[in-house]
Amino acid sequence: MDYSPLWISLRAAILSTLIAFFLGVCAAGLTQKTGKLTRGILDAFFALPIVLPPTVTGFLLLVVFGNNSVIGQLLLQVGSGIVFSWPATVIAATIVAFPIVYRTSRGAFDQVDKELLSAGRTLGFGEFDIFWRIQLPLAWPGILSGIILGFARALGEFGATMMVAGNIAGRTQTIPIAIYSAVQGGDMETAYFWTAIISFAAILMIWLINLFEPR
Repeated sequence: MDYSPLWISLRAAILSTLIAFFLGVCAAGLTQKTGKLTRGILDAFFALPIVLPPTVTGFLLLVVFGNNSVIGQLLLQVGSGIVFSWPATVIAATIVAFPIVYRTSRGAFDQVDKELLSAGRTLGFGEFDIFWRIQLPLAWPGILSGIILGFARALGEFGATMMVAGNIAGRTQTIPIAIYSAVQGGDMETAYFWTAIISFAAILMIWLINLFEPR
């Protein structure tokens, strides 16, 4: 049994979740500081990968990072193309995990008592200190739920990863792609094995959310 899909998936999911956490929290904090119209536009843009089909997301990533794009040409000149490489799996997973972390973080920030933020201002706290020392700790339980959901989404990403990273055994073949390949090749035993693994991971994520949610 080749266990490389497990390690590839875990590495990509962990790294992409960390990136999505940082970007998602910053984006949620940014939208809170904008006007209603700007906030609506930013919210629609940040949440777009949730509603787009994964293949469309993958195609757009190919347009941005493909060898014929400006970014792709620059990367090729330094000898580090993105398409059909492990970093492409991280990028695809980050794109699909980001909106989940962002939306959950924004909802958690909106539920923080505004009087506490005002109290911080009267005590001389700047907006940066208010965000990191008051708002973020109070919203942390909700953000943590978003991190767990984002990790589960990154771990199960298939469509965008298949488009931009391909199906290269030992390099870009994640668990969902391994299941697809096994079914296509008639290897049902391998398909059942990886399905059981990713199903267990999904159950574990749900259990963790239920564990931390009341806190």
